[in-house]
Amino acid sequence: MDKAKVAGKAPVMVEAIKDKNYAWCTCGLSDNQPFCNGSHKGTSFAPKVCVETEDKKVFLCACKQTSNPPYCDGSHAKL
Repeated sequence: MDKAKVAGKAPVMVEAIKDKNYAWCTCGLSDNQPFCNGSHKGTSFAPKVCVETEDKKVFLCACKQTSNPPYCDGSHAKL
């Protein structure tokens, strides 16, 4: 598997909590999108661990094509 599976064609809004670790799915295989559930095991993918510096709403990429992971950059509009 060279390219991530498109898990969705719209971002996922998350109420992020300051200093909490989030493991964003990079492979697109997780059934707990946009978060990792370990489905990448056996592939070349690994989750991207993120920590927000404040409580805020964030829009996480579900298409896995963003150039600013884990955040949506609108790449899904080109799919």
